[in-house]
Amino acid sequence: MTSLVQPARVFVDPLGGTRTAVEARRWLWPLLILAFCVAASGIAYALRWDATTSVVSALPTDSTASSVSESDIAEQIQTASRKALVGGIAKGLIVMPLMVLLLACILWVTAWLFNKPAAFGQLMAAAAVALLPIALYHLIYAVCASYQHSLTELRAERLVPSSLALLDGLSPKMQRVLKGADFFNLWSVGLLGVGFSTATGMRLGRSLALVGVLYLMYVGIFFIGLPAGGGQ
Repeated sequence: MTSLVQPARVFVDPLGGTRTAVEARRWLWPLLILAFCVAASGIAYALRWDATTSVVSALPTDSTASSVSESDIAEQIQTASRKALVGGIAKGLIVMPLMVLLLACILWVTAWLFNKPAAFGQLMAAAAVALLPIALYHLIYAVCASYQHSLTELRAERLVPSSLALLDGLSPKMQRVLKGADFFNLWSVGLLGVGFSTATGMRLGRSLALVGVLYLMYVGIFFIGLPAGGGQ
């Protein structure tokens, strides 16, 4: 029962709850909660998503467009909805556990580079606990999406506004930059800094600064660099 209550304590007492979870290497329940919430979010989105606009916009506009029948379009819409459902479940049950494992590996390498060895179980706990705010975001998203009659892609992006990228009047480049200024992401960064400090014995301020730098690198690569390189 203590292990089940522990994740909730992180929201009430971030410092004490995170430190206790990391010291006790309690990563299983936070990981299960994360996987469940993300999968629930993906399912809620897929069930409410109106794939018609996306499918129609992807249809050819040249002379071959007339050969696409209404039954073909309906089949493509149904296929897109099924892919969204399967993808949402897979993201929660497969991608998120792998992400926690990858994050723990990055923390282990970072601890090794700074000569601050730590048990891998503690680093797993730090990674899993740090992503609990992300689980909370997806839980809120799942509830909000389930109350919608239908969702377009644009509506889905703005359903739970949490980053400065949703401000009006921003250029595409500035939107990519401000996407990193996300409340739940920054909350996770703070918890990760506390967890890394607990696992390695590094001073809290230094640990927070180090994790902050890692997050800036993540934002630079995945929010700015890759989208810009892909011409988005």
